[in-house]
Amino acid sequence: MAKTVLITGCSTGFGKLAAQKFSGEGWNVIATLRSPEKAPDLGELPNTLVAKLDVTDPGSIKGAVGEGLGKFGSIDCLINNAGYGGRAFFEQASVASIDAMYGTNVFGVMNLMREVLPHMRKQKSGSVINVTSMAGMIGVPGNSVYSSTKWALEGLTEALYLEYKSLGIRMHTVAPGAYVTTSFGDNTDDFLDTGDDQIREASKKMRENFERIINQGDPQDPSEVSDLMFKLATEGGPVHNPVGADAQMLSGLINGAADREEFVRAAEQMLTPQE
Repeated sequence: MAKTVLITGCSTGFGKLAAQKFSGEGWNVIATLRSPEKAPDLGELPNTLVAKLDVTDPGSIKGAVGEGLGKFGSIDCLINNAGYGGRAFFEQASVASIDAMYGTNVFGVMNLMREVLPHMRKQKSGSVINVTSMAGMIGVPGNSVYSSTKWALEGLTEALYLEYKSLGIRMHTVAPGAYVTTSFGDNTDDFLDTGDDQIREASKKMRENFERIINQGDPQDPSEVSDLMFKLATEGGPVHNPVGADAQMLSGLINGAADREEFVRAAEQMLTPQE
């Protein structure tokens, strides 16, 4: 009997690639997104149910999960991929933006897991893959609020790994580095032009330096991320999974530092503009 995966944020990027990967490998796919009409090609994938789901709406979550269970009978893997980004120094980010970012990146993930985990416990098996970011490994200047949401998700997933292992449920994070697909489009707030002259100048310098760094080297293949998701769903693996040459390099720097402060000092030299 084919296994079933539910994926959030399937309109573009990693979510869409994951839907294509799992479908191509013979899985049933519950491909969810806020506006299904924006991705009509998802419905052409074999064994795929396209369902409307807004991770900030508990009723929408319950409806999509129920629809998927009604069609396929089980959910064997949950991939929390939907994300909300933001570029700003902390003071520049609006309260509404911070609420929206946590609502999607943290509370939305929690709400999905609350709905799906009881079904996985009942079947005594399953896996959850939470898509975080390289920003969940390092506090990224100019993306401070976004980084904080991804750190929260890394910590939450680690704790859930310890809680749910004995119940037959595996927990993983996938932390992509800089891929073309990580530009959130409509789901990114940019507040670099807000605030007083001092903070606008500082934030723009920081952003220019950061973009110079991440644009170095050849573009990375985003299928690395969906391939890793499939491997974790089928074979298991570590709790924390950086993916991409840059994310793996960063992981190596963290692990090689004598302590966190040594790493932060190295990150300062790498990420902040040097006068």
